[in-house]
Amino acid sequence: MIHIYNTLTRKKEEFIPLEEGKVKIYFCGLTVQDRPHIGHFRAFITGDILKRYFEYSGFDVTLIMNFTDIDDKLIKKQNETGEDYRRIARRIIDEFFDNADKLNIKRADFYPEATKHIQEIQEFVSRLIKKGIAYVSGNDVYYDVSKFKGYGKLSGKKIDELRVGARVEPDENKRNPVDFVVWKGAKPEEPWWESPWGRGRPGWHIECSAMSIHYLGETFDIHGGGADLIFPHHENEIAQSEGATGKPFARYWVHNGRLNLKGEKMSKSIGNVVLISDILKTYKPDVVKLYILSTHYRSPLDYYEERIKEQEGGYERLNQILFLLSQTKGKGGKVNKEIIDKFKEAMDDDFNTPKALSVIYTYTKDIFETIKRNPDKKLILSAKETLKEMLSVLGLFESVEEDHIKHDEELIELLLKLRSNLREKNLYELSDKIRNGLKNLDIEIEDTPEGSRWKRL
Repeated sequence: MIHIYNTLTRKKEEFIPLEEGKVKIYFCGLTVQDRPHIGHFRAFITGDILKRYFEYSGFDVTLIMNFTDIDDKLIKKQNETGEDYRRIARRIIDEFFDNADKLNIKRADFYPEATKHIQEIQEFVSRLIKKGIAYVSGNDVYYDVSKFKGYGKLSGKKIDELRVGARVEPDENKRNPVDFVVWKGAKPEEPWWESPWGRGRPGWHIECSAMSIHYLGETFDIHGGGADLIFPHHENEIAQSEGATGKPFARYWVHNGRLNLKGEKMSKSIGNVVLISDILKTYKPDVVKLYILSTHYRSPLDYYEERIKEQEGGYERLNQILFLLSQTKGKGGKVNKEIIDKFKEAMDDDFNTPKALSVIYTYTKDIFETIKRNPDKKLILSAKETLKEMLSVLGLFESVEEDHIKHDEELIELLLKLRSNLREKNLYELSDKIRNGLKNLDIEIEDTPEGSRWKRL
């Protein structure tokens, strides 16, 4: 049984899907005004682990990850650079996919963009107004927080305390300082869409409510994202969604911990961010993923380059054993059930990837010693399948066997060229040693008038 820590209830709970055999997940994606950094990708890798492990556990998973491609920050970026906000958004989205593919993050089922769902968003705003929990003020529409009794249940914040610290900007026409905008009247030179309330654009929070309900229904299983989104973003999503539908919104809330830069919050506003593309120029994607997965997703994670570098040792150990196992060809290897059960026990406990990696590392060490003493083919094939199964759940080393095969083939071709040169020099004894050595590795050489060819036995 899978257990998840639910931010909403502040406890670990057994996961029971809304619909048997299916899991519906909405995971907050990028606001695409600036290039993605390592903090963003910690969240996206967390979402990937959820998708992978639920699928591995036999569930049919639907994962939605959005792009916020219109908001204040993106408009500010347009004004600063003179570049159209749509071009900025597209460039950042393309960069996201490029890096996500390098990190072997599975594609979500849908990547909705806010600007492509204006109709759904406007319909949602109208629904709130009709229910009397949103109001038109000037060219804006605000959500009336006082009308939702459950406000603060996710974050633990109380409305009265929020009122004390709330600020009202000069151009805002709120009834209450804690009310928030769901539709924003357009200012001069800003992007806009026609609406029943005048030209404007969506508020940030309303986008996710409208899009998640559009794709997953009024109640779905899991809503995820970074811990920095708990308040106000996710709190406001709950208020809007449950206020509109009268039903529970997401049943489980999953939040990954912050990623700090040398002890300080990573933030674009103060310029202390490390771009994921820069990290991937120096380190292999699997090394970066090992660094992220070696800390539990809910725990804070400090970024020090030295800590990524530390993962290179673990990467090399895994790579070496996988290469060693790949030399034994054959099929029919059965997984080691005892090891798989230990791995599943770790992952069932709130996706405990550090513990799961510990199972993998211990097994790697044990199997290496065992194979040295007893290089039994069945044992090797079993180890290969066992490691492959565990690593694929974590999205690690999934292309390593193909890489090793390619490496083998390049090496064989090199040996054939060397053997051909030896034969031309009548050094047949040496050339035969190459032939016999390859035959011992189940590689047969055939000499033809067109040259030497090889095949696996």
